[in-house]
Amino acid sequence: MQELMLNTNTLPDTLHSRISADRVSVREENGTIILTPVTKSQTTNLWGLLPDDKFTSEKYLAQKRQDKELEP
Repeated sequence: MQELMLNTNTLPDTLHSRISADRVSVREENGTIILTPVTKSQTTNLWGLLPDDKFTSEKYLAQKRQDKELEP
């Protein structure tokens, strides 16, 4: 499973109430799902190209889908 980012608002209330970050990184290791809180500065560093709020994870995923459609 690839690592992905989720907005914590999409999580059930029991999880959402325990996570103070706006987003979590989700990954699988040996059959265990791991949620890791991600701070805003970490997401900016992940993209590393544009200032805050200009290139969200949603925009990144939309761009990746467009790139995939263009592949032969």
